Amino acid sequence: QVQPVESGGGLVQAGGSLRLSCVASGRAFDRYAVAWFRQAPGKEREFVARIGSSGVSTLYADSVKGRFTISRDNANNTVYMQLNSLKPEDTAVYYCAANNKGSFTSSDAYNYWGQGTHVTVSS
Repeated sequence: QVQPVESGGGLVQAGGSLRLSCVASGRAFDRYAVAWFRQAPGKEREFVARIGSSGVSTLYADSVKGRFTISRDNANNTVYMQLNSLKPEDTAVYYCAANNKGSFTSSDAYNYWGQGTHVTVSS
């Protein structure tokens, strides 16, 4: 069992960068795949990126590919997501989620969720 906690969100101008962190308490974090999802105002929650338990396997949504980078530091029970070249359409609440079954892109596959961190991109 893990308890993710996100941080790093804030207000940034278009073209700027942010680094989000997801810190998870638990005894076996290195056995969990982790994904980032986001939900913009008035829109459905969407997949952003995921990383396998070892950090070798990664996958990105087309909308963020080439701009966002997901990574993990299992020694510190932390997953990061670097957000570069931010656009106003990236404005959303970003959620970190974990499971111990695989690196899926569906939110239904994830058992443990953080409370989210807000990212606002101004034009």
